[in-house]
Amino acid sequence: MLDDFLGRAALAGLAVALACAPLGSFVVWRRMAFFGDATAHAALLGVALGLALAMPIFLGVTVVALAMALLVQRLADQRFGVDLALGVLSHSALAFGLIAFSLTTGPRIDPELYLFGDILAVSRADLGLIWGGAAAVVALLAWRWQALLTVTLHPDLAKAAGLSPRREELVLTLCLALVVAVAIQVVGALLITSMLLIPAAAARTLVSGPEAMVLWAALLGAASVGLGLGASVYADFPTGPAIVTSAALIFVLSRIIGQLRPG
Repeated sequence: MLDDFLGRAALAGLAVALACAPLGSFVVWRRMAFFGDATAHAALLGVALGLALAMPIFLGVTVVALAMALLVQRLADQRFGVDLALGVLSHSALAFGLIAFSLTTGPRIDPELYLFGDILAVSRADLGLIWGGAAAVVALLAWRWQALLTVTLHPDLAKAAGLSPRREELVLTLCLALVVAVAIQVVGALLITSMLLIPAAAARTLVSGPEAMVLWAALLGAASVGLGLGASVYADFPTGPAIVTSAALIFVLSRIIGQLRPG
């Protein structure tokens, strides 16, 4: 399966779906969509940094995405007009990344590769990094699951139990940076937030419990990857957008099912 480009693509997409499911659920619960956008858009600057310094792109993206996420969190703590600040940072980071791309020396790399992803070009080495990053995210969220859930859904109870909201937010920040680094080649910087949000939002329509929502988000995310890959191979659609479009159609279907379901 690893010798077939389509098999590698399917495995890479599955890893991203599994990592995005629990993190995307927290993004939905905590209304962090703009936060994810700013972090994902900063990833392009991380790619340029990796190319300029001849360092692994995964490392460059992780460092810059983490720095952006921490900056956004800092602004949020200072109540610095968070929505406005996030919008400015998100689009500025994307513009700086594109300019940095144009200034890099050496072999030219099309920025569209990292804007929209190229899951069909995933190599065995890429697959190892993607699965390693996804496993780290899932393990970290599983370890802190109860604390994160309490801080998110019952903040007063969390304070009474001695939990630190700041510490749990840092865990989510680190996980978000890792997911961005993992997913950038699969769906691209412009579409990463879609894979975080849409499957989780669709799952929220179908189920109510947090664990069930994560499970369904993973299943719907994996289904989106499968449908998107199929559309890309048989209809020659761009793969990253096809995956996100599939997720959007699944979301619409979930809303229809939710409306028709009694009670």
